[in-house]
Amino acid sequence: MTKTVVGLFNKSSEAKQAVQELLSKGFNDGNVDISANHTAETNHTAEISNNYRSSADTEEENGFTKFFKNLFGDDEDNVERYSSAAARAASIVTVHAQSDDEAERAADILDDNGASDVDNNPGNEMYDNNMNRDANQSVNIIEENLEVGKRNVETGGKRLRSRIVERPVQEELRLREENVSVNRNTVNRLATDADLAAFKEGEVEMVETKEVPVVNKQARVVEEVSLEKNVSERNETIKDTVRKTEVDVENIDENDKTSTY
Repeated sequence: MTKTVVGLFNKSSEAKQAVQELLSKGFNDGNVDISANHTAETNHTAEISNNYRSSADTEEENGFTKFFKNLFGDDEDNVERYSSAAARAASIVTVHAQSDDEAERAADILDDNGASDVDNNPGNEMYDNNMNRDANQSVNIIEENLEVGKRNVETGGKRLRSRIVERPVQEELRLREENVSVNRNTVNRLATDADLAAFKEGEVEMVETKEVPVVNKQARVVEEVSLEKNVSERNETIKDTVRKTEVDVENIDENDKTSTY
């Protein structure tokens, strides 16, 4: 995690010397910035009018206020105190450290080269490179819990749809037919009593018949198709990861000058 270390110097020469030592101790040139407060430098060496000084301070403090608000957030007391001190500083050195250890080394180098402490010298032109030490800060402990539930989802199914189809069929059928024919036979014999008894007017008939096909359709149920739902259960192991914030508490020696970032 990148951490910002800020050193306020009442002499620009001390600030330049601190930058040179930082670079010689292995700090990346792109992570070390130095800015000169020309208004404050002039104020150390000569008298200037109050009106000019007030106007210049306002312009400087506007920029400083934004910078320290980014560091302190809603802590207006610290923002105002450190912004005011920075406006009076001759030079400001900012180091973007890549680790806690690197930030500690940067703070020591700034201290050794004359960076000042606002809190210990509130009436003088002294500037803090330990800005956040007095600010209230907290770390939220966040812990994730795994919650596993169930819900029904559609995975498919089956649908029954009936339709009528036709197909040609044929059957062989044997039919019988009766026909009446007239036969005449020539005879020459004496009439018998039976013949004489039948010798009178009358009629004889014989009916002709034949078989014709009779077609009838009979519907029968030959199969039943139905839908049935079968329920089965299975065990499934859910694997995931959850996160939790862990905070390490370290004691800081009161003689150490640990920079605030």
